[in-house]
Amino acid sequence: MSIGTIHNSGNTDARKSLGIPLALGSCHTARIEGYVIEGHVPAREIKRLLKERPLAIGLAVPGMPLGSPGMDGPDFDNQTQPYDVLLVLKDGSTRVFQSYHR
Repeated sequence: MSIGTIHNSGNTDARKSLGIPLALGSCHTARIEGYVIEGHVPAREIKRLLKERPLAIGLAVPGMPLGSPGMDGPDFDNQTQPYDVLLVLKDGSTRVFQSYHR
């Protein structure tokens, strides 16, 4: 994977144009190989998405749950919250792609 062009123009417009429902919003929106990644999605789930290539818009972790990548470790007192990585389907509906319930 290589880093392409980065556009910092606000997530709401990006989510809308990429088909991510606003209710699934978080703090980061990205595209990779035709998929959208919204929020603090673990790298292993992105790799799985790119390997399995489901018919979907992409993956989302709504909000900023403690314990997700970038929201973990000593800076957050090693706290964790259960969260799901959601597969966002073409019609905007979701299903659980992977659960992180520690």
